[in-house]
Amino acid sequence: MDAPESSSRAGAVVATLALAGTVAAIMQTLVTPLIAELPQMLDTSPSNAAWVVTVTLLVAGVCVPVSGRLGDLVGKRRMMLICAVPLIVGSVVCALSSSLVPMIIGRGLQGMGMGMVPLGIALLRDVVPAEKLSGSIALVSASMGIGGAIGLPIAAAVAQYANWRVLFWGSAVLALIVGLMIFIIVPDAPAAAKGQRFDAPGAVGLAIGLVSLLLAMSKGADWGWASGTTLGLFAVAVVALLAWGFYELRTRDPLVDLRTTARPRVLLTNVASILIGVGMYSFMLIAPQLLQFPETTGYGLGQSMLAAGLWIAPGGIMMMLISPLGGKLINARGPKVALICGAVVIAVGYGVALPLMGTAWGIMVAGIVINSGVALAYGAMPALIMGSVPLSETAAANGFNALMRSLGTTIGSAVIGVVLAQMTTTMGDFTFASEDGFRTGLMIGCGVALVSAAVAALIPAVRATDGDAPADERPAGVGEAPART
Repeated sequence: MDAPESSSRAGAVVATLALAGTVAAIMQTLVTPLIAELPQMLDTSPSNAAWVVTVTLLVAGVCVPVSGRLGDLVGKRRMMLICAVPLIVGSVVCALSSSLVPMIIGRGLQGMGMGMVPLGIALLRDVVPAEKLSGSIALVSASMGIGGAIGLPIAAAVAQYANWRVLFWGSAVLALIVGLMIFIIVPDAPAAAKGQRFDAPGAVGLAIGLVSLLLAMSKGADWGWASGTTLGLFAVAVVALLAWGFYELRTRDPLVDLRTTARPRVLLTNVASILIGVGMYSFMLIAPQLLQFPETTGYGLGQSMLAAGLWIAPGGIMMMLISPLGGKLINARGPKVALICGAVVIAVGYGVALPLMGTAWGIMVAGIVINSGVALAYGAMPALIMGSVPLSETAAANGFNALMRSLGTTIGSAVIGVVLAQMTTTMGDFTFASEDGFRTGLMIGCGVALVSAAVAALIPAVRATDGDAPADERPAGVGEAPART
């Protein structure tokens, strides 16, 4: 884009990409209000119905890094438009489903479209003026959290007051609108890695490793962590990922450049991303349960699904408000400082939650603080990544970072799930996670956030002599603040 066009269209472009991220996040939380009803809706068992949630995670885990690499090869805008297709088709398939298999297929198609978010973040580097880049990255990156927080009460309201199929018809319309907006508003940019080949063997190897790993972590609690199936999947994951890494280091045009990923700035940012994912998702698992557990437990707050979603929603709104401030912090102090601040704020939020978990307003306040930290961290991580990789790897590197965040949420889900399953209390014929279990989960979230702050503090500053991307390959606004790091 030329300069006048950049100035006039930047706001519309950022708004479109932020909406795309929000819609993608809503797709993920869409079925949450339906989980208890899925077995009856689909005439299946609860364990089989759980695949409606799991399949989206598995497919997204594989497709996000693949979409990122294809974005570098054929163009990020083109890949975003391609990602919109399975979101639309998957939503329609789910809306028309009356049994388990079509619903799983539809949810899998929705998972294929999740690569839209890291592609959008990477595209910002190409089409947004440098002076607006940091704030734009922060907003689009935080849109996943925003969509998750506001999507839950919307989905709960629709599920409670309308037919459940309306949820999926609505998501199909939203995905169609986003696709049209991307086609009309978002400008194209040259494919940075045009002419390189797509690493199909690498994609297959990564898919085998990731599916095995994510499946073992997400279903281990149901199958048993010491079961042959779970341990076998972990073993397959280790072997497949080691073989994949060996191959990636020796192929000319790898799916993920592991040498770039091993650079200290990129590596430590990805480690911090996993920890931030754990810290964020721990609260997302605990808060709805505390709000909805019966008051007779002595610590549950007896809220409906809709009311619980409304108590959580202000956290998502706060992410929207904090994101521009995060961009200003990145410009003033650099993304490393913003990431440290975000992690510390998340830890403070858990500190607020511990004494106030007995009230709905206390959980709301804690959610606002935690999500404020998530907004700062989510804006800083892509900025650190894009300031450390060549232009030809921007989308692939962002896709890999998004995968690390997703891996963190999966680990968080598994860890908190184990804690709540082991620390229980019985009332009559019902068994609930105990108050001590929830407190332990909150302390884990706090501890992980503090560890992520420590990891972020170790991220080295940009130096012209290190192995990071050359300075001329990093636009202003995505590296460390020149005079303050």
